[in-house]
Amino acid sequence: MAKKLAWGTIGTGSIAHAFAKGVLASKKGVLLAAGSRSQESADKFADQYGIPKRYGSYEALLADPEVQAVYVCTPHPMHAEWVIKAAEAGKHILCEKPMAVNYPQAMAMVQAAREHDVFLMEAFMYRCHPQTAKLVELIREKAIGEVKAIQAAFGFHAGFSPESRLYKNDYAGGGIMDVGCYPVSISRLIAGAALGRDFADPIEVQGFAHLGATGVDEYAIGMLRFEGDIVAQVATGVGLTFENTVRIFGSEGSIYLPTPWTADRSKGGVHKIIVSRGETKTISVRANRSAFSFEADMVASNLKQRQAPSPAMSWNDTLGNMRTLDRWRQAIGLQYGFEKWEAVKPVANRPLAVRKGGKMKYGRIEGVSKQVSRLIMGVDNQGTMTHAAVMFDDYFERGGNCFDTAHVYGGGNQERLLGQWVKNRGIREQVVILDKGAHTPYCTPEYLKSHCLESLERLQMDYVDILMAHRDNPEIPVGEFMDAYNELLRAGRLRAFGGSNWSLERIAAGNEYAKAKGLVGFAAVSNNFSLARMVRPVWDGCIAASDAESRAWLTRTQLPLMPWSSQARGFFVVGDPSYLKDESLATCWYSDDNFQRLARAKELAAIKGVDPINIALAYVLCQPFPTFPLIGPRSLAETAIAFRGLEVELTPDELRWLNLEG
Repeated sequence: MAKKLAWGTIGTGSIAHAFAKGVLASKKGVLLAAGSRSQESADKFADQYGIPKRYGSYEALLADPEVQAVYVCTPHPMHAEWVIKAAEAGKHILCEKPMAVNYPQAMAMVQAAREHDVFLMEAFMYRCHPQTAKLVELIREKAIGEVKAIQAAFGFHAGFSPESRLYKNDYAGGGIMDVGCYPVSISRLIAGAALGRDFADPIEVQGFAHLGATGVDEYAIGMLRFEGDIVAQVATGVGLTFENTVRIFGSEGSIYLPTPWTADRSKGGVHKIIVSRGETKTISVRANRSAFSFEADMVASNLKQRQAPSPAMSWNDTLGNMRTLDRWRQAIGLQYGFEKWEAVKPVANRPLAVRKGGKMKYGRIEGVSKQVSRLIMGVDNQGTMTHAAVMFDDYFERGGNCFDTAHVYGGGNQERLLGQWVKNRGIREQVVILDKGAHTPYCTPEYLKSHCLESLERLQMDYVDILMAHRDNPEIPVGEFMDAYNELLRAGRLRAFGGSNWSLERIAAGNEYAKAKGLVGFAAVSNNFSLARMVRPVWDGCIAASDAESRAWLTRTQLPLMPWSSQARGFFVVGDPSYLKDESLATCWYSDDNFQRLARAKELAAIKGVDPINIALAYVLCQPFPTFPLIGPRSLAETAIAFRGLEVELTPDELRWLNLEG
């Protein structure tokens, strides 16, 4: 018999007891260690289940090389910290549901598992039970025709206590987080099976709830709409008992699950799936052990794949579930205290610091005393502090220190998010802020100055490191802009300045004016530059510097270029003549010559063992003039992919060949 998987528990609460019983009855696991925040609790738990090792801290358990896998069952807000630390310790992980308290946290946990190459699964034990597999089979076989509507509920009356974790806002209390995740997850599973997939994410989410005295949802109703107009009603609560069943209505019948969550704590049983299609048929699913036992064996059976197969929870399934829960909470106006802008901490609950062994490269911008990271984080697509903080923390930990934002982004929301994050982390003198103002139709020297002051107020800062006019206005003499920049410079509101979407001729004219007047000139320019030629401007007033003449000018002057859309907005990932879903991508980047560049990028990527997108970014980084490309990742996985471009070195011959010049 193969050696059994050695488990340790991070937490010794009631759910840990259920899981321990499940492992004892499993075929492929053994309980090796118990971890708690107190030695007394660890000893008591270990004695009850005959566990040989017991630790009075989670850190000590993770340091044990004989522990192969851990079950994280702390209170919800602690899941992210200990999953990430377990991944860093090289442990395989089963994390109690909900895996996180919001989508950004879950994203960080999945990325930690990916980068440390460990198994990770969210512990929805019902997803590992034979009843759920049979349900999916029936849906796929169209046992009731086409699925049209779903009703799913999980709620109980716990009895109000403001000190209970179920009612504490700072413990992510309330029905949605504790058990509402079940009806959401099964609705997504059923809708996915009906659509021929492992799961489906709703395209619309509505919600209603009663928020109690402690600010959590004591009971809540959600409405989900999926593709094909499949609709689901989900219900939950910790202050109200529901029927706790699942009903599925199809074009030719219905399915009823009296016990969908199959929470057999210590033993198996017989569960029924009732199918009505003209006549009623009862399908019995017999299990000889608990759902927790099946769950433990699901982990042990899929370690090599690092994820479990459907209907168990894959990484993307978990991320989709967390997004839906976030949307449900947003619909009812529920925010936890730790999600408020001034309270969001790093997900691993430790001080922010650059990781050892980072690959970041740095350069200099005239006037800026700090080194500037060669990859710049675009601050234009993070709508919440929870998302922004996870993205910014990760970028900083990878060695990134330069952030690009603008007065116009999000109506000022992006500047406020960035500024609050910098304040929360206490790192103003460790980061470089590139801000832009005076966007058309407000592109004048006066607006450049007023926008700068307003941006500083939003950022909660005294100065920005680099200021750029977001657009040029050729009707205004360039000297007037140079005077305005220098006025702000003398006032200490900036350290350097440049032009975004300014022609190189106007940049040169501005520097000539500055030289003649004894003023400071442009330190950088931010125009589009990428391996793919911008066929049409992405926005009105956009200027590219990818042509041979511009490259020659930049090489001659060595003026730093901070290019936006440096990876052609996804062209080197999804670019294909038949892919027309993204109209902007097709309009701005699709051309015969660009598809030739894409083909060459793919060819060179195969040789160098990277992705085409890494070749595209390396093309920008390896130019014979200083470049600081802007990247706009929306997920941590995208950030990680972008950073691989730093490791690719391209020769001058390869640069010319990629650009169809040789």
